[in-house]
Amino acid sequence: MGSPAVVIDGVSKRFRMYHERNQSLKAAVMRGRRAKYDEFWALKDVSFEIPQGSTFGLIGENGSGKSTLLKCVAKILRPDKGSVTINGSVAALLELGSGFHPELSGRENVYLNASILGMKKSEIERKFDEIVDFAGIGEFIDQPVKNYSSGMYVRLGFSVAINVDPDILLVDEVLAVGDASFQERCMAKFADFRHAGKTVIIVSHSSDSVRAMCDSVAWLGHGKLLQYGPAVDVVSDYIDESHDDHAEVPGGGNRWGTGEARLEAVQLLDRDGNETDRFHCDDPMVVRLAYRALEPLQRPVFGLAIETTDGHILWGTNSREGGVDLGTVDGVGTIEFRIPGLSIQGARFDLVAAITDHSTTHVYDFLRNCIPFEIDVVRPIESGGPLSLRGEWGPLKAGDQPERRPFAIESVDGA
Repeated sequence: MGSPAVVIDGVSKRFRMYHERNQSLKAAVMRGRRAKYDEFWALKDVSFEIPQGSTFGLIGENGSGKSTLLKCVAKILRPDKGSVTINGSVAALLELGSGFHPELSGRENVYLNASILGMKKSEIERKFDEIVDFAGIGEFIDQPVKNYSSGMYVRLGFSVAINVDPDILLVDEVLAVGDASFQERCMAKFADFRHAGKTVIIVSHSSDSVRAMCDSVAWLGHGKLLQYGPAVDVVSDYIDESHDDHAEVPGGGNRWGTGEARLEAVQLLDRDGNETDRFHCDDPMVVRLAYRALEPLQRPVFGLAIETTDGHILWGTNSREGGVDLGTVDGVGTIEFRIPGLSIQGARFDLVAAITDHSTTHVYDFLRNCIPFEIDVVRPIESGGPLSLRGEWGPLKAGDQPERRPFAIESVDGA
């Protein structure tokens, strides 16, 4: 992939936190001293590289230094120590409506913002329709942006930034404002960027989005680099650590939850009711959950998921989605989920189990990677993905053509 797009070498950034400020020269003279302040190091000796052509994520809690680091990359802030080396042009969308004037129309702000980002007038005119179409605000383009909703604001700002066609695009959390359709367009645009060898750096609190979009991730905490590596591994560790009540599970996973109910045991059973961690493709499976409710719980929900060993969710469901209303649950008991056939390719997987309230937003107990299990390799091998559909190729019938319109296939030169 060539040289790194961005090299961050020992970057530290300091801010002054004043206890009192001298509002004027007179106040400073009368007080006879400078205002008192404490030093706050937002970044402390952060070093890593961002590969060229990758989608890179920055994660961490509020105040961890993510946005400060992104501003150092964008050259808005200058590090007090260390250096940031950038190979290529940069466009940044760091906050909602940055570079927009509220009294100007959307059209005028497109020209203004694109000019600030380095586009020539002829380029703006050539890409104007594309910018407006991507933002999806065609009928409002001549209205003052102060009348725009937050979603319209960010869509237009993002559309301008990506059409600058930079080598490196910086995006700070603002995509959370867009609707589902806009999110899909952004995902497609990020994919186009990657195919073109561009680099995208994203700051986001959406762990699922970061895990899905990013190749690599840096996790910051209190200004320090805590972890750097593949997105799946780093995001999974970050999620585990973000729960104050998380604990290690003897099988190697993690658990968290508020504790009103606990999963006492999780078992995988074969067709004969025997506990096992090894299955064949198309075998039935029974997942048995033993629980203990420490107080009466109204309409709790039991959930299950199967993950690949690299952290991608292969399947998931819960009792509410299955149309089961459990009423009031108290004390100890068991519940089972029956799978008639595992239509999955041979590999190793992890089971996730949980108990939540009926809204599924309040987690009583969550067991991540509580049981590893294996499915034997399918014969003949089906190489395209995790599913095994167990289909068969039919015999070749020479000269037998269906009565249908043939596909229109263009030649390479477009003829």
